[in-house]
Amino acid sequence: MSYYVIIRGPLGVGKSTIARKLAEILKAGYVSIDDLLCEYGLDRVSEEECIPADNFIRATEIILPSVVKKLGEGEIVILDGCFYHEEQIDHLVRNLPEPHYAFNLRATLRTCIERDSGRKKAYGVYAAAAVYNLVSKFDYGINIDTNDKTEEQVVGEILAHLRARSI
Repeated sequence: MSYYVIIRGPLGVGKSTIARKLAEILKAGYVSIDDLLCEYGLDRVSEEECIPADNFIRATEIILPSVVKKLGEGEIVILDGCFYHEEQIDHLVRNLPEPHYAFNLRATLRTCIERDSGRKKAYGVYAAAAVYNLVSKFDYGINIDTNDKTEEQVVGEILAHLRARSI
C-alpha cells in the first residue's frame, strides 16, 4: 500500500535525521522540501521575515510529478520540511491522492538552537528562533517530543503510530 509521511518541525529538531532513517527502514523515497527551496533559489526571506508560502508551494509543485509516480507504483514517500505554512500542507493533500500521515517533531527552542549550532552549516540563533515560532503556530498530525530521545526512540514512536493504523 502506498502512502506518504510528512515529517515537520523547526530547524534543529531532527527532521532530516529522522526522515532519512524512516525512509531507510521503510524502503521509501525521501524528499527534503528545505533542500529543494535552497536548490531552486526559493529560500529567500520576504518582508514578512520568512519564506513566503508561494515559494513552498512552488517547491512542492516541482516534486509532485515524481511523488505521484512513486505513489502510483506502490511506494512510500517521506517528505521532510519545516511546513510552517498551512497552505503548503493543504496543497500537498489536495494534489496527492494517497493516504498520508503527519508527524510534528517537537523540542525546546534551546534544544533546537543547540542542535543547529552543532551542524556544519548552522543557521544561527535568530533563524532557529524565527522558524521555531512559525512552526509552533499550528499543529498538523501527531506530536512527537524529541527532547532527550535517541534517533531510534523517535523513529520507533513513528513506526508504532504507522503500524497502529494498519499500514
